[in-house]
Amino acid sequence: MSFNLERVRKLNNFEIQQGDIVYWISRDQRVKDNWALIFAHQLAVQYDRALVVVFCLQKEFLNAQNRQFDFMIGNFDQLKTDLKRLNIDLVIADQKPENFLPEFVHKHKIASLVSDFSPLKIKKSWTSKILDKISIPFFEVDAHNIIPVWTASQKQEFGAYTIRPKIHKLLPVFLTEFPDLKPLTKKFQKSTDLDLVDWGIKIPSPKSPVPNSGSQQAVQKLGVFLDTKLNLYDQNRNDPNLDFLSNLSAYLHFGQISAQRIALEVVKRFPNFPASKTDSNLNPDQLSANAFLEELVVRKELADNFCFYNPNYDNFEGFHPWAKQTLQEHFGDTREFIYSLEEFENAKTHDDLWNAAQLEMVTTGKMHGFMRMYWAKKILEWTHSPHKALEVAIYLNDKYQLDGRDPNGYTGIGWAIGGVHDRAWGERPVFGKIRYMNYNGCKRKFDVAKYIAKFTQKAIRAEGLIF
Repeated sequence: MSFNLERVRKLNNFEIQQGDIVYWISRDQRVKDNWALIFAHQLAVQYDRALVVVFCLQKEFLNAQNRQFDFMIGNFDQLKTDLKRLNIDLVIADQKPENFLPEFVHKHKIASLVSDFSPLKIKKSWTSKILDKISIPFFEVDAHNIIPVWTASQKQEFGAYTIRPKIHKLLPVFLTEFPDLKPLTKKFQKSTDLDLVDWGIKIPSPKSPVPNSGSQQAVQKLGVFLDTKLNLYDQNRNDPNLDFLSNLSAYLHFGQISAQRIALEVVKRFPNFPASKTDSNLNPDQLSANAFLEELVVRKELADNFCFYNPNYDNFEGFHPWAKQTLQEHFGDTREFIYSLEEFENAKTHDDLWNAAQLEMVTTGKMHGFMRMYWAKKILEWTHSPHKALEVAIYLNDKYQLDGRDPNGYTGIGWAIGGVHDRAWGERPVFGKIRYMNYNGCKRKFDVAKYIAKFTQKAIRAEGLIF
């Protein structure tokens, strides 16, 4: 099966010389269904070279805590085992990538560097610094999206309705099966003084339970979702008392499973994608599958588009002009409640529903998707300014969510607080024309009392979930 080179960007003009190939693995921490690894493997075969995979630990990565590190590291034994089957070594370095990788390249006379893609500023910064220090080809491969972000659109899209037709048009080209990889014939000869990380010593255990991580666990969760939940996903996804979400967001965030693999498995069962909700030939199960794929493909790739083309994705200046104007016009509005970061973090607001959502996130590492919207909008309502609201929401999301520090998180918070990918609504105090959500609206969606009862301090202590 041929490799679609539109997935690849060459970041400099150097040509491959003698030496081995390095895949700097970062966002897509898996062997199976990984376009970046497939491309690096293809280079190794083409030039008859060895391939080595390098991971660089960032102990202070965008406010990640022990919980997130524990989830990530739990996959590394499997990653190492899967690579070994292909005659590929995994090198884990306890150093910053902009320091370790150039040194590694020079010391081992590496011929080419391949990286997976992230639209976040921190990855762009690492990449830029590495480029300044090396004189070998550096390739970047979008292994996270089905449609490479630079191919799906060449600009920041206004909303889902503008990017959707572009993605749907390209799906027949890019939503293809992955090729199988064969073991390489050459083995990387690493130096004996290579400093590796003893993960068990470096990262202490979190105080709260962490879901089992790893690519195999992700595949199992996908199977459960497809067999028992997908057909009712559209009907039940907005009820946080029901477990009808895929629960794959953390696995997708760390790249332990490919979004393209998930989409392929769904389409095998329900091949009518993309399709219109008004299509009379679709039964309810197929409509539910399409609703899930809309989230997995269109909305997820829209988030990458936003972060890739908008350097202010995590601050007020990243909002559309209409949103900035309306929020500025209501900057001085009286807020009925004002809470500090500490009060938010400790779930000490007057709103038991908001407190329950915060406690769900703190204790489990995951907040239900519907509650994330309510949670972020109330932070806007209960802080001095949208600037402060963004700061608080991003801090809490990145610190406690297993899938925090992610384009989906920054985009979702931007949607809730700054109307990103949304339109202007009826004007009201504080929010201006930003879409509003309230407690009564939640009551119409689900049993609020049941959700609150599950996530109270008392209930959490009884379950032994205090973080």
